[in-house]
Amino acid sequence: MDFENTPLLESAGIEVSEKELNRNYKSTKSESSANSMSPAPATTQKQQQHNGKINSSASHNGTGVASAPSNVQYKKNPMSAADRTATKKSLVILAGIFVTSLAAMFYVYMIFPELNESEKQHMKIPRDIQDAKMLAKVLDRYKDMYYFEVMFGVVVAYVFLQTFAIPGSLFLSILLGFLYRFPIALFLICFCSSVGATLCYSLSNLVGRRLIKHFWPKKISEWSKHVDKHRDSLFNYMLFLRMTPILPNWFINLASPVIGVPLFTFAFGTFCGVAPPSVLAIQAGKTLQKMTSSSDAFSWTSMGVLTVCACLSLVPGLLKNKLKKKIA
Repeated sequence: MDFENTPLLESAGIEVSEKELNRNYKSTKSESSANSMSPAPATTQKQQQHNGKINSSASHNGTGVASAPSNVQYKKNPMSAADRTATKKSLVILAGIFVTSLAAMFYVYMIFPELNESEKQHMKIPRDIQDAKMLAKVLDRYKDMYYFEVMFGVVVAYVFLQTFAIPGSLFLSILLGFLYRFPIALFLICFCSSVGATLCYSLSNLVGRRLIKHFWPKKISEWSKHVDKHRDSLFNYMLFLRMTPILPNWFINLASPVIGVPLFTFAFGTFCGVAPPSVLAIQAGKTLQKMTSSSDAFSWTSMGVLTVCACLSLVPGLLKNKLKKKIA
């Protein structure tokens, strides 16, 4: 490209030669081309790659905003100092309640009629069917003379086991069926199960709520959503859970206050829900001395009847949900 002295330069009294203008133009052009050919800084390339990943994740979400990854892990929420202090106090209270309950059990044993040495060794909470047989023989000997003392002792032991989620209540149910007539035995089993489960519910609400929320935050969130979804038919679901062995009773007692099951629904559902399985235990108690194991109490026929009753308990809740959908 050739440059000539423009009139503007000449009028300003500046003389610029054509060679000097060509030299300056070429040097400027070479600098601009060098800058265009030089590689981008490493930091810029990394930023572009990072932006590309964000844009690709946003495009998968279908929106212009990048979505959070689906495999988000729930972390344990650290306990505050106040929560730790409250949990320690609750554990101390729980230990005190347990010691007091043991003292009450010992008092019941002390007010019981005088036993001989051969009978004292059988006065314990049964752990198998043989223990239940020997305890039944001892209590049956004193039942007519000390009717209410024997009943009170069995009731206190039953509530104690249910309160602290200790195994053995099945053998006491069979024992009540052996000692008392059917209506009395059924009422006692339902009453003891309801009272003991309610006390276990209260202890879990006192101590277990903070601990479970701390160690299993994801589980608590899922359980709470499930309860909210079926809140109108919680009583029917409680009946179903009590009639079936899907979840153990101790787990239901501990988890119910944490997931928001109301106390009245829990207690009344327990009282009614344990009745069908208790009927089988009472019938087994009538033939206790002929039993060889606890499994003899539940035949395939009885389990089939129990399953049908459990399924029927869900029918009102299902019908209620369908009715709501039609109205909506």
